[in-house]
Amino acid sequence: MSSLRFLSPLYLLSISLFFQLALATNPIDHDCSATTISNPNGPYKKNFNKLLSYLNYTTPLTGFSNGSVGLSPNQVYGLALCRGDINSTDCKACVSQASTEIQQLCPSKVEAIIWYEYCLLRYSNLSFFGQVDFSEAFYYPYYNNVSDPAYFDGKVVELLDQLEGEAYVGPKLYASGALAIGNSTTIYGLVQCTRDLSSANCKSCLDWMISYVPKILYVKDGGIIMAGSCTLEYHIYPFVNA
Repeated sequence: MSSLRFLSPLYLLSISLFFQLALATNPIDHDCSATTISNPNGPYKKNFNKLLSYLNYTTPLTGFSNGSVGLSPNQVYGLALCRGDINSTDCKACVSQASTEIQQLCPSKVEAIIWYEYCLLRYSNLSFFGQVDFSEAFYYPYYNNVSDPAYFDGKVVELLDQLEGEAYVGPKLYASGALAIGNSTTIYGLVQCTRDLSSANCKSCLDWMISYVPKILYVKDGGIIMAGSCTLEYHIYPFVNA
């Protein structure tokens, strides 16, 4: 089972503030393979470029797209996913930015993944469709401490469990919602899986993530966990589009 990487508080703070002002133009995180394309101008690169064009065109139509281009050993597999509440215009902008940025951050690599607030984009020389991937999972606990961590975390898990139950049986493998606690606090959350997963694998991915919430996001009033196959996020302020 994968471990989770912790992201720098200052880095995530700057990214979070930026997202409040404009559409995400900087990635939250990315990961590149160690293997470099042997011929940067060869058939793999050409297939990669065709794949990015395909994902840029098709993803905004439904918020998700996956596919492959070429034949082995130069076949490229890829997918792009936009957050379930994002409209097609913002989805298109995010995927387009991801397509540009992933080439700058991971030049000539045979596989890579990049995450933004609104989307993720991933490609590889090996098929990964339908497989649960925790390999590059990361997390970030947000800023303020809560006064009763055990109670608060219990309510966070309650909300996320409820959302998971909606997401893994839904067509978008996505759900968002809120849970009021006490007289003045509401927890807002979302969960999402990439749509190449089966319902069972989506549930498995989210089960794994939710189990980590009390362990790694303990005490904090918000947090995010992202991996190659699923995502969760929660805060005590609204952050999802209506």
